Amino acid sequence: MRNLDWQMLGLAILVIVMFMAVGLSIALRSIFLISLFTLLGFGLMGFGLSLKKRKSGA
Repeated sequence: MRNLDWQMLGLAILVIVMFMAVGLSIALRSIFLISLFTLLGFGLMGFGLSLKKRKSGA
């Protein structure tokens, strides 16, 4: 069994939480929070993908 990359796992969980927060923001009908959590979610996802690219050496 391979070792887990805890940093990437934590980052993935954080991205999921951001998109769950978007759903909550939609329920609250808050345009500001919807925008904030969407941008944070995509920003964290992009950061994670850039880290993965750096680690793989591509």
